[in-house]
Amino acid sequence: MRNGVIVFMLFFITSIGGLSCSGRNTDDSKGFLAKSDAASSRNPPDFVALAKKLQPIVVNVSTTQMAAAPAPRGRPNPEEDPMDEFLEKFFGQRPPSGRPQQQQRSLGSGFIIGSDGSIVTNAHVIENAKKIIVKLSDKREFEAKVLGKDPKTDVAVIKIDSDGSLPTADLGDSEQLEVGEWVMAVGNPFGLDSSVTSGIVSAKGRHIGAGPYDNFIQTDTPINPGNSGGPLVNSRGQVVGINMAIVSQTGGNVGIGFAAPINLIKEVLPQLEAKGKVTRGWMGVAIQEVTPDLANAFGLQKPHGALVAKVLTGGPADRGGIKVGDVITEYDGQQVKEANDFPLMVARTQVNREVQVKVVREGKNVPFRVTVGEMPEAPEEKIG
Repeated sequence: MRNGVIVFMLFFITSIGGLSCSGRNTDDSKGFLAKSDAASSRNPPDFVALAKKLQPIVVNVSTTQMAAAPAPRGRPNPEEDPMDEFLEKFFGQRPPSGRPQQQQRSLGSGFIIGSDGSIVTNAHVIENAKKIIVKLSDKREFEAKVLGKDPKTDVAVIKIDSDGSLPTADLGDSEQLEVGEWVMAVGNPFGLDSSVTSGIVSAKGRHIGAGPYDNFIQTDTPINPGNSGGPLVNSRGQVVGINMAIVSQTGGNVGIGFAAPINLIKEVLPQLEAKGKVTRGWMGVAIQEVTPDLANAFGLQKPHGALVAKVLTGGPADRGGIKVGDVITEYDGQQVKEANDFPLMVARTQVNREVQVKVVREGKNVPFRVTVGEMPEAPEEKIG
């Protein structure tokens, strides 16, 4: 297998019969670790108090699914894709083939957002699941059903029918998170229940090619396969992100982990719980980054905006007059600083709403009015 840095989604898969590895604001959370916000974000927090607060709201999510049985060892196929070997080595699975199917179990994490048993996890943790089992911190186990999932943000909401009221997570504000701030991860790395690790926020707004709404929190908090879907929390015990991926050459932690910001997740939760999917605004354009060379070619003073690489015929942008080669610099009164910002700006727009879009065309600033449409289930390329 070729060497290289690889982004891993943090769920752990084993064959069944082998090694079994793998919110809303609540009134009780007010005043937790009573310190000023500024002081608590910069000074080492009370990790013991944090762990006691958080472990009861973090769950183990185990799924059963069917997958192709591993190929016999010692019989390499010279035409085999190296990616097949990579998937088998690190995740215990290979692409579909003619080999017999066998049951596999994937394990990840999640956290409780509703006292009635609503739980947030990653969509990839429950993908293709035939059965989902949730284990609470007190070792009780429940079968869960899927309320909704959104592959574009890799978030899912599942629900268990518990015997009573459950403790819930306090969802914070990821916009207020600062680089250098202390954070803690809670989850089930390699199936080791309720493990806690700590570190700092290394960066914000990272784009790692995981989807159209890349905007990750980078952290050096140790997270590993099995942590996927678990919370990243600040020193006040508030969830600020959902652990999702790591960069590694081996599949283990090397101090570069990524969490989806909780503010992005909070936007989609009401729709997932109410109707099982997310409705988003859509313009029907494929975009790309404006490099320094392109900025110079288009007469921009500095690289910014989103270059229109493709316009879907008959789509909202096409009807509004947007053309290939336009550089979108402003959307609905907001500056488009980077190309990666644009898809999310459009997605947040209410369907059928008319917005003003300003573009640079042939060196001139030109305004257009576009009526935003509804995003199709599977739009092509990087389309906003």
